[in-house]
Amino acid sequence: MRAAADLLEGELEETARLMTTEMGKTLAAARAEAAKCVTGMRYYADNAEALLADEPGDARAVGARRAYARYQPLGPVLAVMPWNFPLWQVIRFAAPALMAGNVGLLKHASNVPQTALYLGELFTRAGFPQGCFQTLLIGSSQVERVLRDRRVVAATLTGSEPAGRSVASIAGSEVKKTVLELGGSDPYLVMPSADVEAAVSTAVTARVQNNGQSCIAAKRFIVHADVYDEFEGRFVGRMESLRVGDPMEETTDVGPLATEQGLDDLERLVADAAG
Repeated sequence: MRAAADLLEGELEETARLMTTEMGKTLAAARAEAAKCVTGMRYYADNAEALLADEPGDARAVGARRAYARYQPLGPVLAVMPWNFPLWQVIRFAAPALMAGNVGLLKHASNVPQTALYLGELFTRAGFPQGCFQTLLIGSSQVERVLRDRRVVAATLTGSEPAGRSVASIAGSEVKKTVLELGGSDPYLVMPSADVEAAVSTAVTARVQNNGQSCIAAKRFIVHADVYDEFEGRFVGRMESLRVGDPMEETTDVGPLATEQGLDDLERLVADAAG
């Protein structure tokens, strides 16, 4: 795992450009994502032994001389991952899963195939046994067949609620474990006690990070009447100052949306709101 982290760190610039090319996040954001992955991989390399150590239990409670809980590998785990953080979403699954002795199978989003293939090769190049982590270039319609394979013991998905329902339904019928991270729309609340300038700064970042394509992005702003005018004025001003452009340019703050479908959907939403 440390070797994989070293490889990624040495290839950080190329990997960042690959992500930016495939889904449009700014190059600065892509570099930060790759660096975060390196940190995460080293964390699990350094701490997996302690995290997976036997946990002592109450021997007397079970009438034994010694009692403990032991963590053991599950086996092959299918990961269905999204395109918005094409490297980090996978690494945060792969690093702990591999350190726990499991096999990772990646079904990545269809619009980031090069990043998916890079990840499929990274761990093998780092010295993991052949097949420990594999990228499957398959469509969504083929996920069920993989998940129902008797060798696949569990699944994890980050994505939409419909996708989560589908995977959970299939896994449930097969009595297989799942971990799902689905959509949300938490409000961004601004009360009179807030430092308005700080609230505006955070709000802008929270709305436009990753070109606005983030599950944790601020999507609904609820501002108290006592500070509404001040917040609105500063927020609009800061948003207008952002530079929209080529994500490969160092001075770009907001790049393009990842897909044409995403653009069409957003245009419809804006037209509906404005109407």
